[in-house]
Amino acid sequence: MKSEDKSRYKLTEWNPEENWDSSLAWRTLSVTTYSMVLAFCVWFLVSAIAPKLNEIGFDLTKTQLYWLASMPGLSCGFLRFIYTFLPPITGTRKLIGFSSLLYLIPMVGWFFAVQNPQTPYWWLLCLGFMCGIGGGSFSGYMPSTGYFFPKRKVGTALGLQAGIGNLGMSIVQFIAPMLMGMSIFGLTWVSPQITPEGAPLYVHNSAAFFIPWTIVAAILSFTLLRDVPIKANFKQQLDIFGNPNTWYMTILYVMTFGIFSGYSAVFGLLINNNYGSESTLKLAVSGLTFAYLGPLIGSVVRMLWGPLCDKFGGAIWTFVSGVGMAVTLAISAYFLTNPKGLGDFYGFLLAMLAMFFFTGIGNAGTFKQMPMIMPPRQAGGAIGFTAAIASFGPFIVSIALTIFTPATWFIICALFCVLGSALCWFRYARKDAPFPG
Repeated sequence: MKSEDKSRYKLTEWNPEENWDSSLAWRTLSVTTYSMVLAFCVWFLVSAIAPKLNEIGFDLTKTQLYWLASMPGLSCGFLRFIYTFLPPITGTRKLIGFSSLLYLIPMVGWFFAVQNPQTPYWWLLCLGFMCGIGGGSFSGYMPSTGYFFPKRKVGTALGLQAGIGNLGMSIVQFIAPMLMGMSIFGLTWVSPQITPEGAPLYVHNSAAFFIPWTIVAAILSFTLLRDVPIKANFKQQLDIFGNPNTWYMTILYVMTFGIFSGYSAVFGLLINNNYGSESTLKLAVSGLTFAYLGPLIGSVVRMLWGPLCDKFGGAIWTFVSGVGMAVTLAISAYFLTNPKGLGDFYGFLLAMLAMFFFTGIGNAGTFKQMPMIMPPRQAGGAIGFTAAIASFGPFIVSIALTIFTPATWFIICALFCVLGSALCWFRYARKDAPFPG
């Protein structure tokens, strides 16, 4: 049974396993997912802007661009640690509402920064770091939404939220090139940036476009969302670290989402630096043309695989994901080894898109597993913690590509997927596994 106290925003009773209010649950999912789409747009805003900076007068090296792309992942990881513990403390309504308002800060910052090529690099790094709030909030969104659904529905609900939310990574990369080609919202007082060829580019539109939608998200959150009576202080929530499944599932989520987010963040730069304008080949390919495809495929698959995980369990799909990722990463490494022409580029592109497909399966599988093998509050905390660790993916992948050759780093990731698949099989996926889920 559910009832509301005199504040009308707090539920005094809530047990989705016995008396489920589906209308409230799906309303919560809708509002939080809308806000999460914008959150991921903010998180990947740098990956959409960075490939264009040198075209509008900035003078950044490949290493500087990779470091810039790494900043949102670095801050996101730390912020997810904080967000992991917030849902039982702040409640869903305030968590989503105030987070939506915070997204405005990096958007406004980038809007002004790209208009001046003399903007110092340290400030670009700071703005990139601030974009991490978009990815960091994920660790609060998912557990707080999961509170509203029974176990039989949680795989579908979290799969939808994560899958649709992850689309923000693709949306910002897909529409950024179009936004850069036109004036929007009547911003005629803002001069376009000029390329060396004299063509106008409205790079600032990539940030400006999302500002009004984010304000709408905050209004919807404060007016339509409610809080459930699940409370725990910080110390009580530390018990997740005494559950070994927290650590094992962290490894598996790093395998799936860590690699997914890491390569999504640098996909455009990888193409430019190994096949496009920044490479020795100088093929007529642009990273921004293809950058959105990886996160789009991974996000849609994650969303579609939620019902399959509810039906067959998440563990077997996580195992399938790990095996598929290992194979496709190895194939990608092959095409990155001394590429000679357009054929190598298309081989790399197809292998990478297949890899993103398998990450989507694994991301759906892992989030089905945790609510099945852990108590509700612990599952929420574990989801937040594993997501925090995995969100360092963009930082780790970006920095690794400044240390190793791309082919070497891809092989390292493939071997990691082999180890993750073995762990998943013996602990969760095989017949008579100790923790099937």
